[in-house]
Order: sequence, then C-alpha cells, then structure tokens
Amino acid sequence: MLIKNGFITDPASQRSYAGDIRIENGVIQKISADITPAPEEEIIDAAGLTVSPGLIDTHVHFRDPGFTHKENLHTGALAAAKGGFTSVICMANTSPVVDSVPVLNDILQRAQSENIRIYQAASVSHSLKGEDLTDMKALKEAGACGFTDDGIPLKNAAFLYTAMEKAKELGVPVSLHEEDPSFIKNNGVNHGPISDQLGIYGSPSIAEESLVARDCMLALRSGASVVIQHISSGRSVELVRMFKSLGADLHAEATPHHFTLTDEAVLKYGTLAKMNPPLRTEDDRQAIIRGLADGTIDIIATDHAPHSKEEKERSITAAPSGIIGLETSLALGITSLVRPGHLTMLQLLEKMTVNPAKLYGLPSGRIEEGAPADLVLFDPEEKWTPTEYVSMSSNSPFTGWELYGKVKMTICGGKVV
Repeated sequence: MLIKNGFITDPASQRSYAGDIRIENGVIQKISADITPAPEEEIIDAAGLTVSPGLIDTHVHFRDPGFTHKENLHTGALAAAKGGFTSVICMANTSPVVDSVPVLNDILQRAQSENIRIYQAASVSHSLKGEDLTDMKALKEAGACGFTDDGIPLKNAAFLYTAMEKAKELGVPVSLHEEDPSFIKNNGVNHGPISDQLGIYGSPSIAEESLVARDCMLALRSGASVVIQHISSGRSVELVRMFKSLGADLHAEATPHHFTLTDEAVLKYGTLAKMNPPLRTEDDRQAIIRGLADGTIDIIATDHAPHSKEEKERSITAAPSGIIGLETSLALGITSLVRPGHLTMLQLLEKMTVNPAKLYGLPSGRIEEGAPADLVLFDPEEKWTPTEYVSMSSNSPFTGWELYGKVKMTICGGKVV
C-alpha cells in the first residue's frame, strides 16, 4: 500500500511535512517526498488530508463482559475505527470485574479478532471494593496494561499507596477516578446554580479536588506513574501542575466534553450532559484548556461510556452518567481547541497519540520507518454533523452539532479498517 500526497503530521518527531508513506507487512516501510508506485501496488491519494498516527484512547468502556446491551468489543472497535482510533484501553468495571487472570484472558483473546488494538486495564481491588489488592503481578504478566478501579474512587489512602508502590515495581500506571462520595448527594451534575435550578444538590468540585490533592501527594511519595482521570475542576488542574513541578510522575486526562461544555449544557441536553465527574463552570473549562496548552494535562481521552436510550430517558437523578465519545473526539479537539488557537494540531495529536503510547508502553503513536502502520487520514477543514453512530449507543449531546475535522480513513496494522 502506498499513501501519496499526504500532509504527514507526527507529534513524536514534532514534524509536519508533505510526503508519501509505503506500507508493507503491516509496517511503515518507507517515508519520502515522492515514492514511485510499484506495479499492482494499492495507492491511496491523500491529497488535502492530514496523515497522523492512529489515535490512542486510554479510557473507554466497551461494557464487555456483562453489559453488552450497551456496547461490546466488536461495536466498540467499529466506533473507535470510525473516529480514527487504532488503539484503545478498556476499563475494568465490567461484570465480572477484570480482577482475575481468567476474565482478563477471555477479553484479550476475543479482542484479537477485532481490527483495532484493544488493550485492557485490570482493577486495583477485587470486585472494585477498595479493600483487597488484586494479584497485580499475575495480571500484568497476563497482559494488563495498567490498573484502575475507574468508576469508583479508592477511599483508603494507605491501600492506594500500597497499590502505587506495586505498580511502580511493575512499571505500569495507576489511573484514578477522583470523586469522594461523602461530598456528593446527586452525582452527574455540578453542585451550583444549575443543580439548584433542577432542585438537586449535585456533586461539588471539592469531591474531586480533595482526592486529587491526596493522590498527588501519594504519587509524589511513591514514585508511581499516576493518572488523574477525566479532570473536571480548575483547582484539580492547579494541583497537578504544582505536584508535577515537585517531581511527581503525574499525568492527567481531559475529555472532549469537559473542554467543550459547561454545566449549563444539562439544562439543554438533560441526561445526555450527565457524567461523572460532571461538567463544571466556564472558569473550570478555561482552566482545563490552559492545562492542555501548557502540558499539565498531557492526554485527551474520551471516557466513552455507552448507555441504552431507555436508561438515558430516565429522570436526571435516575439516569446513569456518561456519554459516548469515540466518533466525535478528534473533531471536538479540532473545533474547540485547534481552530480557536488554544492548541496547534501537533499539540492536539500529541495528546491523542504519542503521549498515551509512551505512558502505556504501546508500540504505536509515531510515524517512522519500521513503526506499526497505524494511521488516520482526516480533513481538518471539512465540516460535518454527527447524526448517527456505529456504536450501539447514541447518548451524546453533540448529535446535530456542526464540527470541523472529518476522519476519512483509519489504517491499523497496514489494513484499512
């Protein structure tokens, strides 16, 4: 396969240039200004398109096993490919929980038949109860790429510190969902004027900030690689910035919904704007954008969280939290961050490719000879409107939005997917 006339954008080398890419046996074989096609070679004309490393999402919920009426490995992989993602990391809050080697093996074995690279995180604690540590060594050896009880915070600081020490020893990240439930009366909606209008108390930002402060300190003391997931509060961003400056091996994820929307979206979109942690204020949104711009937040992840239409049609307090995100993520990054001038295209793609690959030790995330041929071709200027999804679920507030940046082709392991 030969990709001709593309605008190659490679955050790993911090270079953007016009060129051709030859792919052989699933690997980038040659990159040059003008490669002459071989007889019978498949040619893809990428004129007018950006060619970047395939996107990597460090935080998705494919709901498999246990909740496959919302999503499964196959439909999740299709949604990922549609959005330009060639690698994803699935969270462990399935049923059964990914807290044992047999459950992990089952998922990884089934994932091999999909056309993208599906990695799996294991849980920190058995049954997500935050009490008994999983056999992290055995799970890592069986293929777990990291550890997280995502969806549920780890309330016991000493327990988490032990887990961090083990993760450091194993050389893998621990990712943390930071919401202290003792502060929260109704999850999914920010506590403030909007929740007051809805007649509920909501989830105040201190629920996140208190755990972020604690866990930044634990990260500093343990030396572990720690990820603050789906950061939502400006004060949390400041905490991560400060502890990074002190030497902590900290990373932070921002979701497209947290850098695009505020809690006012709940009034317009109802349960489609309900998520954990919740959308917060415009000041928080701007602080997240500043954190992305200065590198405090080094990863953009979707927290792709499918739910059925029936579930999301319940009341604001009864509906589950979360939205889908794989098919709109790149476009929201371009629309909300690149076009207004907050980030360059290289900076955006850095947080969606090479940074996630480095953090989790993945082979992809760069365009260089000998690297896996995981690529996405997209038109950053093309306007489009999401109306339907290949995901099994459609719980997104961005349906009907006019977005910039259309994925044209996703290539994983040298195959168009």
